[in-house]
Amino acid sequence: MGQKIHPIGFRLGITQEHRSRWFAEGNRYPELLKEDFKIRAYVLKNLSNAGISDVRIERKAEQIDLEIRTARPGVVVGRGGSGIETLRASLQKLLGDTSRQIRINVIEVTRVDADAALIADYIAQQLERRVSFRRVVRQTIQRAQRAGVEGIKIQVGGRLNGAEIARSEWTREGRVPLHTLRADIDYHYCTAQTIYGILGVKVWVFKGEIIPGQENIPAPPTNAQPRRRQSRRRQFEDRSNEG
Repeated sequence: MGQKIHPIGFRLGITQEHRSRWFAEGNRYPELLKEDFKIRAYVLKNLSNAGISDVRIERKAEQIDLEIRTARPGVVVGRGGSGIETLRASLQKLLGDTSRQIRINVIEVTRVDADAALIADYIAQQLERRVSFRRVVRQTIQRAQRAGVEGIKIQVGGRLNGAEIARSEWTREGRVPLHTLRADIDYHYCTAQTIYGILGVKVWVFKGEIIPGQENIPAPPTNAQPRRRQSRRRQFEDRSNEG
């Protein structure tokens, strides 16, 4: 079951949170759900160069709180906050209510190479530039391991390298326990439009296990962290040299 179901939906309420957090009566629910869809589609389309990782929406009465997680917050905010104001006005026009209160909070993604959405978008961009998918996947896994993930799995499907017969290939490094509910697994799917057709890209990233009651345990001494990073990097470099 864990191999087939959506990894994030499978863990909602356990290790994952809902991307939309609000309540509505039965007659208003479809309308607000459609608004959420429009908002996300607009943000992802018009801020495609900002490296958008996630868009979360909260509603309080007639106010919308928008949380945008991005790798390039400067692109979203703009000079002097002009980007935020432009985005707010555009969303109000999209929803057909210029008086609607929309609060936009921009959060920077610090570990870019450990974010499934950003990894999948990077792979799709490289595939659209006709880079060999094996080279892209290998480089992406190397960058993810340097970022400190415990496991990563990447699957690419379609007419790979222009082959006449479509196929799917996947590779995995480390652990990706899809059946473990307490596992913190990030997942994303996107498509790449190539001259041969559409390629599908799926990325699973395992960031560790979240054990109830141990979320607030103090971190180990700082002098031990560099040694772990160095040992992980040496192990990774040795493995890559063997390939």
